[in-house]
Amino acid sequence: MVSKVRIQRIADRIREELSEMMIQEVHDPRLVGVMITDVTVDRELAFADVYVSSLEGAERAAEVIPALEHAGGYLRTELARRVELRIFPRLRFHWDPTPEKADHMEKLFKVMQAESNTPDTQPTGDQAPEGNQDG
Repeated sequence: MVSKVRIQRIADRIREELSEMMIQEVHDPRLVGVMITDVTVDRELAFADVYVSSLEGAERAAEVIPALEHAGGYLRTELARRVELRIFPRLRFHWDPTPEKADHMEKLFKVMQAESNTPDTQPTGDQAPEGNQDG
């Protein structure tokens, strides 16, 4: 078994190298705009789960995941050359909805902020603001 620290370092290195490869070496038009959001490696180093997302959102998942699986052999071979491990884990690709959920939450927060700043929540004319009472 491998220590948790080493597993995390391996996962981080795979994520860095794979992100670089996606930008510089992979020329598949189906993979344009795809981001590697996370990589996790199991304790036996048998599998590396690669989480991806796209700027366009989940509607791209149907074309991105098969494209990555198709390129998986090439990606694994190249990663094995760059990340020195005795046995390199098999790559499994998953869609990561986190960026889309974060964007949705951000929009909700903006709506809530805009609603809290509407004139409806301002004091009416017969209510004096605190601290300005003539006495």
